[in-house]
Amino acid sequence: MKGTPRSVLVLATLSILGAPSLGAQDFVPVTDEVLNRPSDADWPQYRRTHDNWAHSPLDQITPENVSALQLVWSRAIQPGPMEMTPLVYMGVMYVVHPSSRVEAVDATTGDLIWEYQRTLPEGVSPTGTMRNLALYDDRVYYSSRDGFLVALNARTGEVVWERFMAGPEFATNYTSGPIAANDVIVTGRSCGLFGGVNNTPGGCFILAHDAQEGELLWRVNTVARPGEPGGDTWGDVPITERYHVSAWGVSSFDPELNLVYMGTGVPGPYPSIAQGRNGEDALYSNSTLAIDADTGELVWYYQHLPGDDWDLDHIGERILVDTTIDPSDEVSWSNPNIDPSEVRQVVWTAGKGGVQFVLDRATGEFLWGSPILHQNTIVNISPQGRVEANAEMRHREIGQTVIVGQRAAKGWWPGTYSPRTGAVYQPLHNSWLEQTALEWNGTSLGARRISIRSPERPESLGVVKAVLVSTGEVLWERYWPTLHSGGLVSTGGGLVFGGDWQRRFRAYDDRTGEVLWETILNARISGGAISYSVDGVQYIAVSTGGGTLYDNVIDLTDVGLTSPTGSSTLFVFALPPALHE
Repeated sequence: MKGTPRSVLVLATLSILGAPSLGAQDFVPVTDEVLNRPSDADWPQYRRTHDNWAHSPLDQITPENVSALQLVWSRAIQPGPMEMTPLVYMGVMYVVHPSSRVEAVDATTGDLIWEYQRTLPEGVSPTGTMRNLALYDDRVYYSSRDGFLVALNARTGEVVWERFMAGPEFATNYTSGPIAANDVIVTGRSCGLFGGVNNTPGGCFILAHDAQEGELLWRVNTVARPGEPGGDTWGDVPITERYHVSAWGVSSFDPELNLVYMGTGVPGPYPSIAQGRNGEDALYSNSTLAIDADTGELVWYYQHLPGDDWDLDHIGERILVDTTIDPSDEVSWSNPNIDPSEVRQVVWTAGKGGVQFVLDRATGEFLWGSPILHQNTIVNISPQGRVEANAEMRHREIGQTVIVGQRAAKGWWPGTYSPRTGAVYQPLHNSWLEQTALEWNGTSLGARRISIRSPERPESLGVVKAVLVSTGEVLWERYWPTLHSGGLVSTGGGLVFGGDWQRRFRAYDDRTGEVLWETILNARISGGAISYSVDGVQYIAVSTGGGTLYDNVIDLTDVGLTSPTGSSTLFVFALPPALHE
């Protein structure tokens, strides 16, 4: 196969089952204009648009008729960690399975159009987390578990080319798939210090490949090198012992500024004392990186939590919004030089530690920051945006235990932004962390970690919160006894859809948070919800089942709640024909 190293032979199989329907043969190439301004009917990217809003302008389903929603089709997903968000373009849905399979199906029935099944080398697990695909030109882009970027023909599923993304020594785990930024395919990856392919001395990296031929265009290292800017923020730790800082979330892209925005994870091992970092910043951990899509130049960065001791990644979505900024009294920290009459190009994000940030997306200037849930790891943010971590929470000796809250307030499950309300809506975890520092053996986390209930609100583990980007005011919040899971979607009809670990999938009123519709599915809600339309019918889709990244966040059995993990399934809902004809 073109681009496959002879030393690493990877076999792929292709099956074309049944006749293509809904225009697979009439596929119109996905251009930059399509991605910048998609048809209201389509969901052509992971969060639908480059700005990561996860908002559909469709308004056929409304607060007045949502109670009539009914299941119109479902389709089984192969076993494995289920965190997938499907794509929909011109009536065809593209699905990635945790078992290294990609499918195109009829978006109105779920009937198969084509499938691609990858055969992996010995020693590479056939299953694993994979959240998304990318569409560009006439291709579907898939990042494989054995370290390849694969371009498939969107009409047939046949392999156009595949490239080893970074070389055999970097066959790292790709949990979040690629995005298309003009003619460039950008990928992050999960790197750690656990041994095997994810063991990456020198830290992790972000790559960009040419969309047409797969040529590697640039690489951004997420760990600052000795002798380079930021290299001294790891103290005397040699580059071969600087680990982790994974860019394992999904990117956003501003076509006007030509900037890709990606968040980074934590330094490893977790407690700095286990490695002798002594709480230094450890750039570029827990940061937003703004990268020139053409050159890979790091245009600016902002570090949300310097010298993290507690595994509080900042890999969540970066939501891009143009708005005035006028922080309210609810906001804990703000820039005093903000002109509230000026429309700013901003980026909103939050981390696992429970603090949200709004930055100028052209410059990285700090605008405001505030806890989205109760937290104790950040004690101050200066007017210039310098974050001060809580020194009392740092491990001072091996064997010491600290109680940190939150553990995973803003996990990987992405939220949504609605231009109707100007609010971001976030699914959150209300659990804390009990962590004990251990001797580091070179490949471990350097810590023993137990999730505990929040002392502030122990009866509630799941939260959905709506916050106004402009002011930081809370529009509404809903607390649930079980964890809220899966990605949210907002719609032009005034609804927000999302679900939880107890199999409930709901529609909220976007202005009040009132639950207007609920159904019980077969397993935990685990994938990202979307909305699309075909032939004038609006659909809502979501996937369930599988194990997920946060299976170990907290034990729910003490309150009689269960979270089935089997029978992964994609469910699709619509109104009865009488309500959309």
